[in-house]
Amino acid sequence: MFAAKTYCARRNLLKKQIQSGLIILFGNEESPMNYTDNAYHFRQDSTFLYFFGLDSPGLAAVIDIDENREIILGNELTIDDIVWMGAQPSLAEKSLQVGVTETAPAAYLSEIINKALKGKKQIHFLPPYRPENKIKLYELLGIVPARVKEAVSLELIRAVVAQRNFKSDEEINEIEKAANISVAMHVAAIKMAKPGMMEREIAAEVQRIVLANGGQIAFPIILTVNGQTLHNHDHGHTLKNGDMVLCDFGAETDLHYCADLSSTFPVDSKFTARQREIYNISLAAHNAAIAALKPGKKFKEVHLAACKRIAEGMRDLGLMKGNADDAVEAGAHAIFFPCGTGHLMGLDVHDMEDIGEMYVGYDGQPKSTQFGLKSLRLARELQPGFVLTIEPGIYFIPELIDKWRAEKRFNDFLDYQKLEAYKAFGGIRNEENFLITKEGCRLLGKEKPKSIEAVEALRR
Repeated sequence: MFAAKTYCARRNLLKKQIQSGLIILFGNEESPMNYTDNAYHFRQDSTFLYFFGLDSPGLAAVIDIDENREIILGNELTIDDIVWMGAQPSLAEKSLQVGVTETAPAAYLSEIINKALKGKKQIHFLPPYRPENKIKLYELLGIVPARVKEAVSLELIRAVVAQRNFKSDEEINEIEKAANISVAMHVAAIKMAKPGMMEREIAAEVQRIVLANGGQIAFPIILTVNGQTLHNHDHGHTLKNGDMVLCDFGAETDLHYCADLSSTFPVDSKFTARQREIYNISLAAHNAAIAALKPGKKFKEVHLAACKRIAEGMRDLGLMKGNADDAVEAGAHAIFFPCGTGHLMGLDVHDMEDIGEMYVGYDGQPKSTQFGLKSLRLARELQPGFVLTIEPGIYFIPELIDKWRAEKRFNDFLDYQKLEAYKAFGGIRNEENFLITKEGCRLLGKEKPKSIEAVEALRR
């Protein structure tokens, strides 16, 4: 964890932003896989980590702004716990490490809430994404799970987003650590792949690298010869000559800061002529998005710069026709690029997605409903301190091509007859992580091989 002064400063700023009432932050519980004692890998709630730093299950925290009290609630280990888990610091000892002097048993939370309700204090809480926390809110406040989203504190949501969106130097150092481990994972994948190898063999190696460096994977590994499926977690295919492999994975440090990188490479030692053509268009879109990054620029404009470059490249290949700007405005390019160019990143690989994309990535503004553009997770004006991904891609999705062709969609912009020859192509994506600075942007971590020459050098 960071020094206690970091967490104290974060909580003090939160209290100034909210000004009155009671803030409840729930930590996460263990999540059993198939019976109680066989649990999934524990991951603490990110906002709880941000303000209270304690990385163990069964905790909650209360900030009573009116009484200037900060309390961490949880149960001490019993002798049975110690027999199985070994001796651990007490809750009071752990809480002092993050600057909190008051602790209480978990059951005391109901007493705090009842007192607040009698005093007609406003109770602030964030949208829960774990079912057990929805149940706790029902038991404490009588809010049925189906109505929880209506009762969350928009004031608290905005205050948390306003802090967590801006990364401090110590946070950036952690993200760079994650990025450097992630680059090593991608380089290993590019180097080791060969015809006849299973996808899962490479996935196992990249997971070994992150574990050996003291971290965890930030999200389930995407490593597939079927790159046209955007989030493909199946690792059961055998690599064959003529295939391309799309990798999307990243490390999470022991302090839970994330990186998120993508690479695409040929199973053969070199790209084919067709693979080279599409790869270069994708890379040009990637570089166009990077060139557009600067404070004061809306990320939606960054996204549209990448979209336009894809449309221009596809027009040059004869797969699209007409004016590229008109095609992008209509959404015709989304047949190749049906997702977004990037998202915010930090303690979550999609930072604060549990709190609400509308507030995190859109600053409260409504999202587009247009196919492709509706999947853009970030559109707001960029500011120094934001950390984000750049990851435009090109995907040939047979089902989408067939559907749009049958519906005669965008016939003025798409040449479906020529598209037929590309339906088995797959998909391509590169992804890197950037910090928005006062001057523009800065790549986080070591540079990942992404040019055709750099990738082919690793495939020899």
